[in-house]
Amino acid sequence: MMLTPLDDALVQILEHRLGTLLRAQRIGTLTPDDKVEITRTMRALSGRTGPTQLVLMAGLPGAGKTTLARELEQLGFLRLCPDERVWRMHGHYGRDFPRGQYKVRERPIMTEVAAELRTALAAGRDVVLDHGLWTVVERQEWSQLGQDAGAAITLVHLPGQVDALWARIKERNETTFDDPNAMFFTWDDLQRHATRFTPPGLDEPHIVYNGRPGSVLTELGWGD
Repeated sequence: MMLTPLDDALVQILEHRLGTLLRAQRIGTLTPDDKVEITRTMRALSGRTGPTQLVLMAGLPGAGKTTLARELEQLGFLRLCPDERVWRMHGHYGRDFPRGQYKVRERPIMTEVAAELRTALAAGRDVVLDHGLWTVVERQEWSQLGQDAGAAITLVHLPGQVDALWARIKERNETTFDDPNAMFFTWDDLQRHATRFTPPGLDEPHIVYNGRPGSVLTELGWGD
């Protein structure tokens, strides 16, 4: 990624502006335009002049997708999370609506998320899709959206043994009624999902997540 040095005076101006924006973010007064400015300011401070970035993830429940996505969000990436929107619109999966209706309720939300992703990339904003893309077809479809916008696309594979994932999910299930990212899953659910998940192969350029967000940030050019 191309890096362009900045003079000290400009760096001070940008750092001051970024501090103001981040304070607004913490207290919840950030406007949509301000969010775009955070990304552009961070890109300027790091000397990035390349294309916007789109990060896609492939991983089962409990693999760490939201943890990684939130790290990117702190850098100014727009985090798009369909599960949170289903929660806000329809309530809790398995309590407020039948478990078998999830995909039906998610479908129009995915269309909405895709439209927002296009708009954000066109505006020069980096985006991370906080969603597990389980199939090659899904990953191709979302990658195509990024390609159409001229974005640099990074696919992150978040692997995990079923037993280790289950340990995380059991702990997460305890907060299921309070956290949209802690959707309730049983052991049978996880095993069934695992049979539907196709990890990225050699024909899908990707990086493998090792559980440390910093390693992915380095791959993206955001590391120290």
